[in-house]
Amino acid sequence: MALEKKIRVVVVDDSALIRNLLTSIINEAPDLEVVATASDPLIARERIRALDPDVITLDVEMPRMDGLEFLRRLMRLRPTPVLMISSLTQQGSEATLTALELGAIDFLSKPAHDIARRMGDYADEIRDKIRAAAAARVRAPHRFHRPADPPPPPVPPLGAGAQQAMLFIGASTGGTEAIRALLSGLPADCPPILVVQHMPEYFTAGFAARLNSYCPMRVKEAEDGEPIKPGVAYIAPGNWHMRVQGVLGNFRIALTQDEKVNRHRPSVDPLFDSAAACLGKRAIGVILTGMGRDGADGMRKMRDAGAVTFGQNEASCVVYGMPREAMKAGGVQQEWPLDALASKIMACLYGKAEKAMS
Repeated sequence: MALEKKIRVVVVDDSALIRNLLTSIINEAPDLEVVATASDPLIARERIRALDPDVITLDVEMPRMDGLEFLRRLMRLRPTPVLMISSLTQQGSEATLTALELGAIDFLSKPAHDIARRMGDYADEIRDKIRAAAAARVRAPHRFHRPADPPPPPVPPLGAGAQQAMLFIGASTGGTEAIRALLSGLPADCPPILVVQHMPEYFTAGFAARLNSYCPMRVKEAEDGEPIKPGVAYIAPGNWHMRVQGVLGNFRIALTQDEKVNRHRPSVDPLFDSAAACLGKRAIGVILTGMGRDGADGMRKMRDAGAVTFGQNEASCVVYGMPREAMKAGGVQQEWPLDALASKIMACLYGKAEKAMS
């Protein structure tokens, strides 16, 4: 019986410790193999050309050539699934968000202290991300930018009926770009939007700020206890679960640091669970690209409570994991390509407005 082909990885990092740790973690899995390491991008370029790996791990801060510049050239000349290695700092988060815009599939956070033990603590996550990257669709890069002209107002306005609705979005791998694409297609007077994207601390504030510079509505990192308002998209902060609480006309954000759910905090399931409990049929749920099954059970609860639920289809996902699992759990009513989701949500909202007026 022939053995399955291993996923071949090139590790690029100027730290010998990180190279050795990643090599050891990756090689412990029977389906993964580090075929080369490199201490800088120029060495990496030759080894990638010779070995044609399935996945590359790439440090942001590198000698002789900046990691982002190397990624930019790689995606233009030899598109390959890349996992960025970033530090858990504000500077590291900004560089990582830029890397995701340039086409990196995902990122791994490098701890600042006790590196050997702490990287070992999430060895399974590292290996899972490499597997997901190997199966991911490498997409053309897109840079965030502020539009030259403000988007035109929606015609007709959504009206009070639709404003009683609330939109809930969950995403993981590939989600930063998918969320940008979805929000940029919705109007400034949209109902409140609550978003969980799997990200650590220090990353979500910068992500929200970038979205705010691009999208028609206001986008901000959520704060505990703040009122939920139309025309605002709230991003769950890293390391905090986000829920909606309250009653119609007085909904607020609730942030907690309960135990991780599906190995994540923030997790999509607590948000979707709260949507089912508090909003029922006034909720709209959307599950986007990502690995794993976070959000699947919560979306099923939303659908059972009368919510309209959408999933991103396989062809447009970077990783078709979370939408597939939500579909299997019976939570997704309709699947659509990413570029069609905004119009489908708008049609749903106009339908809610018409029902409220009838």
